[in-house]
Amino acid sequence: MRVPAKAALSTPGVGVAASQSVRSSYEGRGQRLEGAGAQLLEGSMADVAPQPKRKRELDAEEAEAPRPEEKEDGTGNGTSAPVRLPFSGFRVQKVLKESARDKIIFLHGKVNEDSGDGEDAVVILEKTPFQVEQVVQLLTGNPELQLQFSNDIYSTYHLFSPRQLSDIKTTVVYPATERHLQKYLRQDLHLIRETGDDYKNITLPHLESQSLSIQWVYNILDKKAEADRIVFENPDPSDGFVLIPDLKWNHQQLDDLYLIAICHRRGIRSLRDLTPEHLPLLRNILQEGQEAILQRYQVKGDRLRVYLHYLPSYYHLHVHFTALGFEAPGSSVERAHLLAEVIENLEYDPKHYQQRTLTFTLRADDPLLRLLHEGRRP
Repeated sequence: MRVPAKAALSTPGVGVAASQSVRSSYEGRGQRLEGAGAQLLEGSMADVAPQPKRKRELDAEEAEAPRPEEKEDGTGNGTSAPVRLPFSGFRVQKVLKESARDKIIFLHGKVNEDSGDGEDAVVILEKTPFQVEQVVQLLTGNPELQLQFSNDIYSTYHLFSPRQLSDIKTTVVYPATERHLQKYLRQDLHLIRETGDDYKNITLPHLESQSLSIQWVYNILDKKAEADRIVFENPDPSDGFVLIPDLKWNHQQLDDLYLIAICHRRGIRSLRDLTPEHLPLLRNILQEGQEAILQRYQVKGDRLRVYLHYLPSYYHLHVHFTALGFEAPGSSVERAHLLAEVIENLEYDPKHYQQRTLTFTLRADDPLLRLLHEGRRP
């Protein structure tokens, strides 16, 4: 289903969402990709004038927060005008991860090598979902086809779509640190059951020891960045929030609808911090978020999955709103906690999330995995 016309946003042929931080070492395949992948990245926007970059972190960044009076470098709102990538050249170093099912690939590359030793960048290329109206238009025309095989009533072709139907969502992490490269590298996962004591004695001290800036969140809340993307806002500083499309959604169809509610109140890191004091905020997010989505996209609340992540990808309370039929990343049982059930748990037990054992997964290279294993040794 397509987004209603009043809610649709114009998008360029290749969208770039640039961030300063945010997640098989196929060396041979990386070399084969160097020609096509690098050519795409170097040439897709080579002849257009530069525009201001948009930077949005998908996870914790390692940057100092700017003073309020300073303009945040690289922050700003999107534009439908053509733009340049925020670097020159792209030499593929490694395919960090790929998924044939999800039509997505994560590339590590060296950039700006003409001006020195070069810098690291991560580029994520993802095929965008089909839009029914455009596909119908394509098939009623005279598409360019190459026959692969034909047998009785069955035939298979390669169809070469025109530019307006060949969007590739492009997410840029630049400059990328070793931490970013490890984040996107495919790793084995381990299932963890964290008790309340584990959180207080191991997880929380580990989090507090990290330099995890979430300045990008404050840029959104303060309207310094992405203000044009806000769908709804309750401005109350204690119990209010902003509702904004997630960068994983291209805003063109409702089948993979994905929005994030980010609370205005600071200092609530995750599910573990929630108490009955936060019930007005949580109820506002659930009720007003569903109402805003119904009004804007005509999607009813019983067709939405509304949940929190634990562990979250960044430590400022936020809630996910996704289409019920969409298997969004992180919507599996070991990470997603339905907001309606979170509210009910707090109504019955004020200390539920301080005491309950919570289950989540950790990557094999996550330092927290080692700390939890060591902390439980007799």
